[in-house]
Amino acid sequence: MAGLTNTLRLGALDQALSASSELRNHAPRRDHRLPRSQRVMVRAAAEGPDLSVTVNGLKLPNPFVIGSGPPGTNYTVMKRAFDEGWGGVIAKTVSLDSSKVVNVTPRYARLKASALSGKKPEVIGWENIELISDRPFETMLAEMKQLKEEYPDRILIASIMEEYNRDAWEEIIERVEETGVDAFEVNFSCPHGMPERKMGMAMGQDCSVLDEVCGWINAKATIPVWAKMTPNITDITQPARVALNAGCEGVAAINTITSVMGINLDTLRPEPCVEGYSTPGGYSSKAVRPIALAKVMSIAQMMKAEFPGQNKSLSGIGGIETGDHAAEFILLGADTVQVCTGVMLHGYGHVKHLCTDLQAFMDKHGFTSIEDFRGASLGYFTTHADLVRRQNEAIQHKKKERKGLASDKDWTGEGFVKETETMVSN
Repeated sequence: MAGLTNTLRLGALDQALSASSELRNHAPRRDHRLPRSQRVMVRAAAEGPDLSVTVNGLKLPNPFVIGSGPPGTNYTVMKRAFDEGWGGVIAKTVSLDSSKVVNVTPRYARLKASALSGKKPEVIGWENIELISDRPFETMLAEMKQLKEEYPDRILIASIMEEYNRDAWEEIIERVEETGVDAFEVNFSCPHGMPERKMGMAMGQDCSVLDEVCGWINAKATIPVWAKMTPNITDITQPARVALNAGCEGVAAINTITSVMGINLDTLRPEPCVEGYSTPGGYSSKAVRPIALAKVMSIAQMMKAEFPGQNKSLSGIGGIETGDHAAEFILLGADTVQVCTGVMLHGYGHVKHLCTDLQAFMDKHGFTSIEDFRGASLGYFTTHADLVRRQNEAIQHKKKERKGLASDKDWTGEGFVKETETMVSN
């Protein structure tokens, strides 16, 4: 029975799998952005279903990527990520002038679920007011170069952010490319810090500025470019569409959600509290996952409809802490998934659990590769009006199939015995 159930379940997914095929990526969009070499990677997972993915010509042993932030802040921690088996690493966002970046401490605050008796309360939400890298630009360049020299077959992506200045964008692209990184992720989405310089979210929320800046970036870059989207916008498909039309090979979504973690009811001061004061920050961890899934679903639907066969990619981000969480994003069309807060909570070795969990999900459904199920659930989203129509049709169909008499008035004398039989269950 279990085998038959799995067979039926897989059959029900066939239509969605076919519909999602246009989102699949097998090669980069532009010849001048081909990867520097073919990459043979060692998988972090045990033997089982194949977790490897190819995104914009970049080959990863698994879809799990370190998201830009503290887990990619320097050579030591990025090296650890590679050694543990992460599919790729996105370094912490850099800009040309780190002297303008001044972080404070404390800069994190946690939202905890109610603790069960005798157990440590679970962290379900995480706020940060951390800025981009405060390390000298030259130092980060040297460390990225060292990593690529020591791990030439591993995928290292540079996250970059600059002001509304074409010269600055061209300079940062040129200098970072010289380190040998494999791709760029452009931070158009940091929700706090430096909005007065039109950086991060301030740029990602303005589609006219975004279009212009993406044009500058893609005219200069010779490696794939992903635009990282902010969820702090009414319709996330609008900036995603602009970035893709302007030449970006992919988009990543979502960055953190603007938040205030809470107020300390003893001190009456907000958290995280710095000298008695705070500022709104970015919200992450598992509590944001439903929001992230909705945003990724919207972007994937837009990409399927408007960019078919163009090898555009989608990297899903938001509260991923298990292989099942990752499967949800992939089922909605994500090529890769990024983990940042999850690493801060569980450590770099957690990638092994992520891979094992994802393989268990694949085994359950008979999938042998990521492409077998990527986008498989996307076709099951529709409008509320369509749901009403589908339900009415189902009700009418059930009425037609129903056996027996609809009402006492329908009994007849001649057919009484047969009419009785139509309503017997055994």
